[in-house]
Amino acid sequence: MEIINYFHDYIMLILLFILVFVSYLFIWILFTLKQDKVTFDSHRLEFIWTIFPMVILLFIAFPSLYLLYLIEEFSSPSLRVKVVGHQWYWEYQFTNSWFNHAFDSYIVYSKPSGSFALFYALDVDNRLVLPTLSSILFLVTSADVLHSWTVPALGIKVDACPGRLNYLSSFSSYSGVYYGQCSEICGSNHRLMPIVLEFVPIESYLGYISSILN
Repeated sequence: MEIINYFHDYIMLILLFILVFVSYLFIWILFTLKQDKVTFDSHRLEFIWTIFPMVILLFIAFPSLYLLYLIEEFSSPSLRVKVVGHQWYWEYQFTNSWFNHAFDSYIVYSKPSGSFALFYALDVDNRLVLPTLSSILFLVTSADVLHSWTVPALGIKVDACPGRLNYLSSFSSYSGVYYGQCSEICGSNHRLMPIVLEFVPIESYLGYISSILN
């Protein structure tokens, strides 16, 4: 998500440059037309306005392709989490050789235990607790209809399709709580499928696992 933000700022600079340049040309042409001094039959001018946009597109294409490959990057994960969409809640399954656990996550309207503030209709009874500084592989599917597992702050959006297993990897450098929602119109209670990821330091995460196993 950090690189997506950088790419957004980079594109905005290019768009700002194009806006200023084209605005200048329009103003120049308007004032020149009044003096009857403008001509458009220059081969050099045609060459410039053909090559110049192509160069700009290249400056956009290469960072964009790098970002696409980075999003699809798959490294050896430290933790695997299977995400299953249901009507209308999420199920999380830890499928690791050293830790196997599954739980359901439903929407809540009252403040849960913890120090983080509650966003109305965006919190759940069981948050997905994950460690920071760890490569995490999410396997996303659905048990009934199409869903979409989306956490905007992490740049995560993947469809949960019945009979299909999609995957994505994630890595968080910071502790915190990240909120999301199902982004597919999956039924009448589509709005009741919030997503909450809570990233904690590895020491706290090991304590969380111990509390579950005990």
